[in-house]
Amino acid sequence: MQTSAGTIRTSQEAMQLVLIRHGESEWNRLNLFTGWTDVELSETGRAEAAEGGRALAREGFDFDICYTSRLKRAIHTLDIVLTELDRSWLPVVKAWELNERHYGALQGLDKAETAAKYGDEQVRIWRRSFDVEPPALKPGDERDPRGQEMYRDVPAGCLPLSECLATTVKRAWPYFEREIMPRMRAGERVLVAAHGNSLRALVMKLEGLTPEEILEVNIPTGVPLVYKIDAGMRVIEKRYLGDPATVAAKMEAVANQGRARG
Repeated sequence: MQTSAGTIRTSQEAMQLVLIRHGESEWNRLNLFTGWTDVELSETGRAEAAEGGRALAREGFDFDICYTSRLKRAIHTLDIVLTELDRSWLPVVKAWELNERHYGALQGLDKAETAAKYGDEQVRIWRRSFDVEPPALKPGDERDPRGQEMYRDVPAGCLPLSECLATTVKRAWPYFEREIMPRMRAGERVLVAAHGNSLRALVMKLEGLTPEEILEVNIPTGVPLVYKIDAGMRVIEKRYLGDPATVAAKMEAVANQGRARG
């Protein structure tokens, strides 16, 4: 395979993988539980996506294939990133397996109001525990993905009514192993634009983190996370592109979501 510099890349070289969490959405801005609700990027989110694309361009990144979820906040983030890279022509695969974690009956509720009603600790458990699912949707609810056109090709039994991070890992990681890893092993440079929890699922498995360790990981919006991975799928380098103080502030903002307002 040729790089933009004209050199030959082989599958024996370190594999390149870049993950990027979608920019702020309208429901992120309003502090609402979003999950599989298909909401658009906010103006801030579009700006974050553009800056993420510019950060990649400044360092000369290029890609061979891109993956995203079926939710437009991730799709449009990827569109903006590729525009900044002048790579809108790259192939893009949209996979429901890369969707955000399904927040069940919490979807559409205000996070702070929910914390005020049920307590910060209960909301923290729903948001950040590894294996506790929030209250499930009732089948037939308008938020039930089994009745939505965008999943008409997906077997109903595969579509959740609620998820925890553990169940998100069980759908996102097998997809990564089945569809993305072979492309990386073939020497292709991969970009994945997805969501906080579907990306945490990938980070957990890539880095060999325990359930306790992954709960402390906060992935900032719109900031490219770059991995170099060896032939044994071991991470040999990991870094965020961007000002460290800005990245840290974004991580802290993610961690603080879902607390009752003082």
